[in-house]
This record gives sequence, C-alpha cells and structure tokens, in this order.
Amino acid sequence: MATDVEVPALGESITEGTLGQWLKKPGEAVAADEPIVSLETDKVSVEVPSPIAGVLTEQLASEGDTVAVGAVIARIDEKATAGAVAAPISAPAEAAAAATTNPAGAGETPALRGDATAPVAEAEREADQITTLSPAVRRAVLEYHVDPTSIRGTGKDGRLTKDDVIAAAQTQKSAPAQAPEAKAPVSPAPAQAPIQAKAPAAAGERNEERVKMTRLRQTIARRLKEAQNTAAMLTTFNDVDMTAVIDARARYKDLFEKKHGIRLGFMGFFVKACALAAKDVPSVNASIEGDEIVYHDYLDVSVAVSAPKGLVVPVVRNADRMSFAEIEKTIADYGKRAKDGTLTVDEMQGGTFTISNGGVFGSLLSTPIINPPQSAVLGMHRIEERPVVKDGQIVARPMMYLALSYDHRLIDGREAVTFLVRVKEAIEDPTRLLIDL
Repeated sequence: MATDVEVPALGESITEGTLGQWLKKPGEAVAADEPIVSLETDKVSVEVPSPIAGVLTEQLASEGDTVAVGAVIARIDEKATAGAVAAPISAPAEAAAAATTNPAGAGETPALRGDATAPVAEAEREADQITTLSPAVRRAVLEYHVDPTSIRGTGKDGRLTKDDVIAAAQTQKSAPAQAPEAKAPVSPAPAQAPIQAKAPAAAGERNEERVKMTRLRQTIARRLKEAQNTAAMLTTFNDVDMTAVIDARARYKDLFEKKHGIRLGFMGFFVKACALAAKDVPSVNASIEGDEIVYHDYLDVSVAVSAPKGLVVPVVRNADRMSFAEIEKTIADYGKRAKDGTLTVDEMQGGTFTISNGGVFGSLLSTPIINPPQSAVLGMHRIEERPVVKDGQIVARPMMYLALSYDHRLIDGREAVTFLVRVKEAIEDPTRLLIDL
C-alpha cells in the first residue's frame, strides 16, 4: 500500500516552497523519518522525512517546482522491494560509466569480464553521489571546492557526509601538486549534476552566466525594497570607545569560557546595552500596525547572520532577561546552524529589534536597512585605533562606528540619538549594565 508524502507546514504565513533537491530516487529503500527531499522556503531549507519505511515508488514533482503546503510530492510503498522501481540513468551518466576504464582489465568488454552490469552500476554510483547530496554537504562542497564524484562516502548507502568533504579538502590541500599528465582521467559529470567545474576562460573571452535566484534571495530582495518603499527611513551615527569592553574581555575571557563553555564576545555587551537603552526609549522597540503603535515590554533581538544562501536573522527571544552567557550561547548556536542550513522557520520569525555586525567582514561604516515590521536596526562595524582627544591629550583608542537606522514615522530624531547615546555610554562604561543606569 502506497503512502503519500505531503509538503509539511513550513511556518506561519508560508504557504508554498520550492522543491530544491531529491535525496532519494524511485526504487530506493527509505527508512522511517529519513529525509527524501529538501524544500527551499522564503527563509530556510527544510528536509522532508519519509513517514514510513519502504520504497520510494513515485516522484510527483521535479526539482525547481513550486509546491504548496499539503501537496503530495511523492509516494512510498512499505511492501515494495528496493530496486523494483528502476531509477532512470541519464545518457551522460551511462556514457561516463562506459568510458571509465579499469587498468587491470584494459581492453576487455564487460561481457568478457563476466560483469555485464558494471557500466550501469558505476553510473548509478556516480549519479547517486552527485544528485543525493544533502544541503549541508552541498554547501561544504561549494565552500571547499572539491569534486564530490572523487570522494567515497562513509554515510548510509555510501552517501557523502560533511566530514567526508572536509577530510577530502584537507587531503587535497596537503597533497603535493601533480603535473597535468600525472592526473588520472576523470569521467564527465552527469548533465543534471548541481556542481560542475568550469573551464578557465581563454584570454580575452567575455563570458556570462545566468543563475536563477533562490527563493530566499528573491524574498530578501522583495523585503528590502518594501522596507525602503514603506518606512520613512533615516540613519543616525555615533562612535564608541571600545577600551572598557576589550579590557573586560581580556580580564575575564578565560574564566568565562571555563565556567560557561563559550567565549565572551562583543555581542553580549551590545545586546545588553540595547536592552538597557530600550527602557529609556521604548519607541525603538515598537512597531506600527495600521494606525496603531505596538509597544513591547520584552526585547526579541534579530541577529543578522551570514548563511551560504544569503543573510538570515534568527531571533534571540527575551534577550533583555538573558545573561551574557545565555546570549553568547544562543548566538553561537544560531551562527553554526545557519552555516549548516538547519535553522527552523520559527527561529527566524518575530523579532522587535535587529543588530547587524558588519564589522566581522571589515565594514567601517554603513546604513543598515530596517527589517519590517521592526522600526529600528543597529549596525556595528569594525574596531580600529583612531586618534581621539581625552583630557586635552590626543591618544589612540580602539573606536567603532555605530549606525542606527530607524523609521521616522514612529521614532523622532531626538529619540534615535538618545538611544544611540545610551548604547554608547553603556559600552564605554559596562558597569552601567550591572546597576541598570
């Protein structure tokens, strides 16, 4: 009896997604709760598990198709036998397998070797290794620039794992460079392979490449433009002397890490400083809904994190009530899972205020864009020593520019400046964070 595989609920207000990649082919056995397909939503990639153990008999949607929540995209038969449904082998894959030679049996046909199914088996193995990569493994392949067809997987059914890719990259990096003629021939990749090596352009050539925007990138583009079209956006700037925070980190970082198992970073100080400043200027932590202003007695901070497919903003909820260690652990976990593509939709919904740290990429100054329906975003930037005047003397200090972009419909200039000054005061004198001043 066949069981339908439906597109699961993808989060509040999300009604559809894009079928990113099939992780299983027709005819393959699947275990209960084993991922069989990945979907791309406006916010994250989601892997859809098999509801039962059995054999994947039908794929009812193709990669790149838009599928609605609740739509049937596959069928699994719990009584079928693996291999009963033949998985189609592409012509390029067959040709690649046929062209592959065995030094020990050079000049022999498969029939002479008593292995008539060798080309098909080899083609299946290569096709499997390319087309069934999980999102995390695909990102690792792109990041480390390795050929997935040259790596033998150690996962279930010989699938590649992220550790396999990293190990291959390290081996490739440490291996001595070989002359071109010493390299073994490589079979051409199947036409449907998502990752293909591009030949270097000849001198003077002018090439172009067209790549369809991912659903996530389309959503980012749409929301950023909506923010510009809707909000009366303005940015105010200030700079902050980071000496006190740097000294505090240097003094307590070892004890902090020993006790809490996490490094003491800058984000904990800035989240706490923003929570303190929001008490004095509540409009910065508010939003507009229709003709009403919604004030929040909590601070849910959206922290901008770079992911392989674009910027994502997971939410640190009730940040105003969290300790430094809780803030640092939450942000570190979000950063790791953003790279792995395992953030959930719920973790990126909501948020009453955003902090974006462009300084980690070397940004000196920027004007961040509001994340609707929020009304403000704080931009942090790189720390660099600059000459400043202290007590009549010109001295070098580690300085950082801060930028607060805000919706002028709700937040007046005086309030925006006051908020930024409160953040500056708390960072330059972290004792204020302890005595609520």
